[in-house]
Formats: sequence, structure tokens, C-alpha cells
Amino acid sequence: MAAAPKKTATKSAQAKPQVWLAAGLRTPFAKVDGPLGGYDAITMSVPVVQAMAAQLKGGAQPDFAVWGTVIPSLTFSNIAREVLIDSGIGPTIPAYSTVMACSTSMMGTFQAAGMIDGDARNLALVGGVEAMSRVQIGLTQGLSDWIRKFQGAKTTGQKIAHLKTLNPANLKLWIPKVVNRTTGMSMGEHTEITAKDWSLTREEQDVIALASHVNAVAAWDRAFFDSLVAPLGGVKKDTIPRKDTSLEKLAKLPPAFDRTSGKGTLTAGNSSPLTDGAAAIWVASEEGLKRLPADTPRVKLVDFEVASIDLKTEGLLMAPAYAIPKLLARHGLKYADIDLWEIHEAFAAQVAAHIKALEDKTFLKTKVGLPHTFGPFPKDRVNPNGGSLALGHPFGATGARILSQAVKELASRPKGSRAIVSICADGGQGTVALLQN
Repeated sequence: MAAAPKKTATKSAQAKPQVWLAAGLRTPFAKVDGPLGGYDAITMSVPVVQAMAAQLKGGAQPDFAVWGTVIPSLTFSNIAREVLIDSGIGPTIPAYSTVMACSTSMMGTFQAAGMIDGDARNLALVGGVEAMSRVQIGLTQGLSDWIRKFQGAKTTGQKIAHLKTLNPANLKLWIPKVVNRTTGMSMGEHTEITAKDWSLTREEQDVIALASHVNAVAAWDRAFFDSLVAPLGGVKKDTIPRKDTSLEKLAKLPPAFDRTSGKGTLTAGNSSPLTDGAAAIWVASEEGLKRLPADTPRVKLVDFEVASIDLKTEGLLMAPAYAIPKLLARHGLKYADIDLWEIHEAFAAQVAAHIKALEDKTFLKTKVGLPHTFGPFPKDRVNPNGGSLALGHPFGATGARILSQAVKELASRPKGSRAIVSICADGGQGTVALLQN
């Protein structure tokens, strides 16, 4: 009996290719109602996408695009597609939108990584935006329903009859707020609870905030951001980092979220500001990297973790403290094995709480379900070029910003160096990436 012929593996059945992240571009970041206040989410994104496309060799294009924004708008549903069309870089490039609060463009990066196959999809343009100055005010659902039915009335008599059903309670506007829908509390109010739960002092929060500004200013001074930021509307640099801040100045700021108990520790100085900005990053296979200039910083995306916690019983922004140990344990790594830590700074208190949790044996054992075998946490390796407290936090853009920043910094370090990039997100979720040069 003749042996059956051997089957030849198709390319799609072969091992998934190594995924790389290559540093992208972003706008300068500016406080809400500042110099970028005239741009909406699309017009702020288009210049970034055009600048990214201009980097590609010989008129090459990405195979697909992922873009996201957190604040809703009635003027579009798939912002990724609208941005690509308005940018003029290629109407045949598929594009879809994603959203996961502050982790939006990091989650988009993970999604793109899963789609890279080394065959049909080798290069993805990923990013996000937040136009905090252009928040769209809406009608209440009750008034919207009433107007829709009024417009649907067939006769004048029906319209007159419908006028009598108008509920005066619905005659108000819906203004989006930076609050959690389930709890009705702001991120700052939630983090005040976390600060008290972890016994965080005002001083240790201000120390983190000061370091963020000092490091961001120094990074700008040594031109670290020059290759990561594309000027927009005459704005060439981030407008938020402050050279003149100090612990003394930070200590004088009043509490911003707990103003009545006398125990509030979160202030405008140790909390990230509402920010306008857009950012992008490249996600590629080795084949896809060939479309980029050889000097574009790039590192391997080794692995990632997405965590979610019960926000009714746990700190709203604590999910990364669960994700980081799980990710490290999966690779047999200790904290000291990570050369660079890029931790999103929604609040200095959230950063301090994450670090305390990572050092806490009881937390790791009872909450995460892992023994504390990770060693001491290297606080001196956190955010060497500044973080969201100093640079700003446009929700949809922060993921691409922090990843590109980490990629450039890590690519300058010795081969084999590793980075952890971490973002907490509203809703009790978080995303963490493990990168390697």
C-alpha cells in the first residue's frame, strides 16, 4: 500500500511571525482649551496619519489601520476610516476603530499584532486621539425620542397633539463628564479612595509628579522627543511640562477631588490634566519593517496582558497591578529583569498604589494568586522621559504615545533589554506590554 503523500503546510498554517513595534509620531500635547483647541478628533488625527505615511519608503502603504477615540461624537461612527479618507493616503486601506478608555490605542496595538500574519498583513498604522476641547453636547434621551416622534408626525394635527406630550424635565442638555457610568464617580474621586486604602501621603504623590516634569523637560532639552513629535498649528512642543515646578509649589495646591474631609491628597499638580492630542505607532512583521526607514526605532512585542477587576470592590485603576505579575510570571522574570518601566500616570497616587501593590506579598498572594518571587521594585527605572502627569493625557492617544516613547528609549539600550509598558483604564481594566530590544 502506497504511503499517503505528505501535506505541504500553507503559509497561513505556519508559525505566527514575530511582531515588532516601531516608534511613530504624535502631535504636541496641550491642555484643554489651549493652542490645539480648534481641532476636532478628525482634523487633529489627519496630520499625524499623513506624517506617518510620509515615512514609508517609495510610496508604500500600511496594510490596515486601527484608530480610536474615547469621547463619543454623532458626526462619525468609524473614526479610523474617516481619518484615512480625509488624509488621502489610500482609500483601499481597511480601517476600523477601537475603544478601551485610556488603553484605547494600546488595545488597538494588541489587536493589530494579532492580525499581523507575515503574508497579507505585515504593517499596521495604529493610533488614537482625544479632542477634549471639542466635546459634543447632546440632548437627553427623552428629548431626542420626543423630537424624533415629532418629526415623524404625518399631519399638523398630530404635531400639535404631540406638543402636549413634551416633558419639561427633558428640556436640558447632556454634557459628557469624566466619570464612571456605573459608580457616577470621577477618576479622581475613585483614586482618592485608593490613596486612602494604600495610605499614600501627599508628599510621595508630589515627588512622583515632580519627577515626571523634571524628566519630561530634560527629555525635550536633549531632543529626545524631536523625532516623535510632529508640529501642529504652530505648536512645536508639549505645552504642559513645567521647568519651574517644585515640591514647595506642588505642596501649596489645594485638593482637587476631596475638598471637604480635610484628608484629600490629589491635586491639579499630581493629577494628569485634560489634554488635546493625537498619536500613532507602527505594528509590523519583519517583512513590514522593510517599508520603514532603517533608522526607525523598533523593538519586539514579546507578549501582553489585559486585566479586569471588580470596580465595586477594588480600586478603579488597579488592574495593571494584577496584569504585571501575571505577565512576568509567564516568562519567569523578576522586576529587576525589566530595564525600563513606562507606567501611565493618570494620577501620581495610582502609580504609587501600583508599585506598593507589586511589592506587597499579601496582595500578590491573595489578590493576584501568585507568590512574591519578583524581588524589589526598581523605582529608579520608571518613566525616565516623563509621563502623563507632565506630558498630558489625551485618552485615545496615550497608548500610542507611551508605546512609541518606550520603543525609542528601549531601542537605544543594549540588545536583550526589556521594558514593561502599563496603562490603567476606566472601568477597572488595564493593559500591559512586554517589549524587548
